Amino acid sequence: MRSPDPQHRSTRTLILDAAEQLFAANGFDATATAAIAAAAGVPKGLIFYYFPTKDAILSALIAERVPAQSLPDLASVVRPGDPATSLMNLDAALNLRGQRSSVLRVILWREADGHPDVRAQLRRLRDQLLDVTARVLQASTPGPVAPGTLRDCAAAWVSALFSIVTTDRLRALDGLAGPGTDEIGTVSRVVAAALSHLTEPLPHPIR
Repeated sequence: MRSPDPQHRSTRTLILDAAEQLFAANGFDATATAAIAAAAGVPKGLIFYYFPTKDAILSALIAERVPAQSLPDLASVVRPGDPATSLMNLDAALNLRGQRSSVLRVILWREADGHPDVRAQLRRLRDQLLDVTARVLQASTPGPVAPGTLRDCAAAWVSALFSIVTTDRLRALDGLAGPGTDEIGTVSRVVAAALSHLTEPLPHPIR
């Protein structure tokens, strides 16, 4: 099987690079196909040779340029008996708020409302984070916890993380400094406190 023609790959990449920059700066709806062609330095007609619609460009960006989340090994983040610190460690390992990819940092969040492909990618990301968060909580919480409780606490933490990521993006657009780790630390402690309250005490051995 022949490898893709280098010129084909280069032109397609130029188009995606230009679209990524413009979608991040101006939004999908405000970006004309002609502007993408101008930024890529290619004729407008060539855009449609590679992508039949502007939506197809966005779908390609989401499919190809959302960095795969490398989920950490539990041993690297879990502190036994300390769910709050474990969640803080998970946040640092994921580095979701520090991603440099404009597709993940800006476009994914901004365009989810209007585009099914973007929403599907966001759901996949959320499902990944829910799974690893529940496992971190289970491994770090002293005493048994009902699976539904673990899932609910994980969902609360992931929802808060997504909200903070979105707020960080808006701060960045306005040139404001982010809140650092204080906000996610507060949420981690609240989730840990709720989990502690709902944890079943270990049974005393029968003598």
